[in-house]
Amino acid sequence: MIDTPVQEVVVCSLEELDDPGSMEFRIGEGAWPFKGFIVRRRDKVYAYQNFCMHAGHPLNWKPDGFLTGDGSQIICSSHGAIYEIESGECIAGPCPGKKLWPVDVEVRDNEVIVRRESTTTDQQRSPGGPGFYSCLSRKLKGS
Repeated sequence: MIDTPVQEVVVCSLEELDDPGSMEFRIGEGAWPFKGFIVRRRDKVYAYQNFCMHAGHPLNWKPDGFLTGDGSQIICSSHGAIYEIESGECIAGPCPGKKLWPVDVEVRDNEVIVRRESTTTDQQRSPGGPGFYSCLSRKLKGS
């Protein structure tokens, strides 16, 4: 068995995260860091990969904008898919029943900390794997 290193990132202090509120984070460096977001609801914090289960792009158009207007659910800014905060399950829109990929999160010493195993690429969950979007872009341009 190969030991995979775990990366931890302090996203913010708990006081910096509104209730309800959401905030983006990145783990890793370079062109393909892992992109995720945290959501606070009362005394709990949840974390997910920033990846629409319908279209495969980020859920938000504006920084930290992951919640419906009333803050009760996660929303995809593109097609309006609605996800439950606690489970990440899509309950309305184009991908019902699919779930956002959870990320390990904890509040330790009043800091919100996310962690995940390091990988050689953090786009392993994109629809076509690494390079999918650049290949698609070339195809659309006719090259």
